[in-house]
Amino acid sequence: MNGADTSFVEKLRIVTKDNKLYYVADVPENKESTYFLITGVTATSFICENPEHDFPKKIVYQHEGNTMKATVSGNGKSIDYFFERK
Repeated sequence: MNGADTSFVEKLRIVTKDNKLYYVADVPENKESTYFLITGVTATSFICENPEHDFPKKIVYQHEGNTMKATVSGNGKSIDYFFERK
């Protein structure tokens, strides 16, 4: 959110395909959905990767208390996003 306006919209979902779990991102800039294979899961986090994607190649979600941190990375670059439950 940017004030009362939405800065961008991204639709996310988790699906099963070929007996594997995928994190799927749908963004207006891409014609097709981007699939990230879920490569690790713990009680408080999960990791998904797609080495063929331009950016990001890896996404990590970490949950702690009322906060969640999402880190997107690839090509030597990393960006953190922080979410807080209100």
